[in-house]
Amino acid sequence: MRISDALVEKLLVGADRIAADQLSALKEQEKTEKKPLQDLVIGNGLISEKDLTQLYADEVDIPYTDLNPKEIKKDVLKLIPEHIARQYGVILFGVDEDETKLLAMEDPDDIPAINFLRKQLGDAIKVYVAPVSQIQSALDLYRGNISSELTQVISEEEEEAATEDVSAEDLSEDSPIAQTVNLLIEYAIRSGASDIHIEPRENVVSVRYRVDGILREANKLPKKVHSALISRIKILSNLKIDERRVPQDGRFKIKIGSGIYALRVSTLPITEGEKVVMRILNESSGAATLEELGYWGISLDTLNESIRQPHGMILVTGPTGSGKSTSLFSTLSLLNKPSVNISTVEDPVEYKIPGANQTQVNPKAGMTFAAGLRALLRQDPNIIMVGEIRDGETSGLAVQAALTGHLVFATLHTNNAATCLPRLLDMGIEPFLIASTVRSVVGQRLVRKLCVDCREEITPDTAALKQIADIYGINDTAVMKRIHDLEVSALEGGIGKSNSGKAKVDTTKLSTTDSKIQRLFRAHDEGCDSCGHTGYKGRMGIYEVLRNSGEVQRLIVSNATSDTIQNQAVKEGMVTMQVDGFIKALRGQTTIEEILRVTAES
Repeated sequence: MRISDALVEKLLVGADRIAADQLSALKEQEKTEKKPLQDLVIGNGLISEKDLTQLYADEVDIPYTDLNPKEIKKDVLKLIPEHIARQYGVILFGVDEDETKLLAMEDPDDIPAINFLRKQLGDAIKVYVAPVSQIQSALDLYRGNISSELTQVISEEEEEAATEDVSAEDLSEDSPIAQTVNLLIEYAIRSGASDIHIEPRENVVSVRYRVDGILREANKLPKKVHSALISRIKILSNLKIDERRVPQDGRFKIKIGSGIYALRVSTLPITEGEKVVMRILNESSGAATLEELGYWGISLDTLNESIRQPHGMILVTGPTGSGKSTSLFSTLSLLNKPSVNISTVEDPVEYKIPGANQTQVNPKAGMTFAAGLRALLRQDPNIIMVGEIRDGETSGLAVQAALTGHLVFATLHTNNAATCLPRLLDMGIEPFLIASTVRSVVGQRLVRKLCVDCREEITPDTAALKQIADIYGINDTAVMKRIHDLEVSALEGGIGKSNSGKAKVDTTKLSTTDSKIQRLFRAHDEGCDSCGHTGYKGRMGIYEVLRNSGEVQRLIVSNATSDTIQNQAVKEGMVTMQVDGFIKALRGQTTIEEILRVTAES
């Protein structure tokens, strides 16, 4: 979608998103770089593509929609042939109850395209406008399974390779090995993997992908390609090819389809050779909003209230891989403005935040978290993010920074929000300092989302209800009523949406009454093509946000236990991770089993 310069200017000025001096500078840049104003305002971070598209949709009076490729059913998508979808930049993303087909278009003013689509699909269509990047990502769904391509390339390599010696031809851009690496990465991205594990075994090379937090074996390659494969990845990552005795870390970027991905590479010598793990980070997608991450209700309100404070400390806690970095990335992006200096010290730097000053920890060079934080305090920051508080020195510096007028974000490894506060006591921080600096503590986990294409609705039997009652205490009428009220609140505000502007609740959509659970959802035993036959597709967060209220502060100063602090927070309305997950399970977004899997130790 190409928006004229005049309309872009009108939209930004009307929404008060640009100052006169910024506009003048952009017009000069436009003359110099010969780029449209639309590309410049997005590239300079004045507005996101999504926000600009929403302003455009409001201006032309066409409804806006967000496309999530993971939620588009393939049988619906393919009602429009791929060549037509790509030609017109259109995605068929749904069919409503009266059989009206819902279309997302790059250019909703393309009348010839709309007329052609009416001939193909009938008159019952409704056109939405969506960001171009989202439409391009959805178009990638037409791509088939590329395992067959990998098999073909590897068979070519087997014919050509007689030994494990790595030649220059093996590592050239168009060699079978280079194609193999590209296909392994592309297949991982199409599968929604977060990590690629390439592991040498006795006779084969095992390739595994971590999808939705679970490792799955994707391919087995001939052992003879291992050396060339690792060497190709090292070249891409700017690592030493001939160094196989010590671990190495590197990074490179790759463009797949419409997205740009950064791959963080780690090599490790093992008994069978060298193992490589590549972490996949999507750099083409912006930060998700807190609502999109799954915050809602009192948790969202508490966190928003905390980050609006001029100083203090917000702590995010949870085990490795629980989404802490993603939550911090979204929060810092929300606060990121030209008038604010954001400085971070991280290990490693995962998400790049435009305009922020991000420092990588390097213990060998003396750049520890404590040293980095001490240096940051001399850089005139407004907001500081510490990747992890590991010791008393770092925690002490973070507390002092919060006391001296800075807003500090940090992560800790504890089981839940309440145990985070006594953990700071263990690190030698005085109780009164914790009470006066900490604004809120977020505890979180990641759970797998049910596949919307094949999930099954069930009516829980007596045994299931008894098990749930034992876990959540819902045999207590007061607890059951609170669960019911929370489900109503979640439906009114919409988990994943703002709680403002509550709509009237359709009681038929509720899974509870004041006295019992009416229905639950489970993963299909065999799954479907859409979810890779697992029953789950994607992940979402479950959260608890503990507000450091006056009563909680008094408990901290009196050295109260984490259980006492937790009980007080619940009395004040805090929704625990287990209950947050339970509400999401009632709404069909995940399952009770998933909640128990990730919160069993909490």
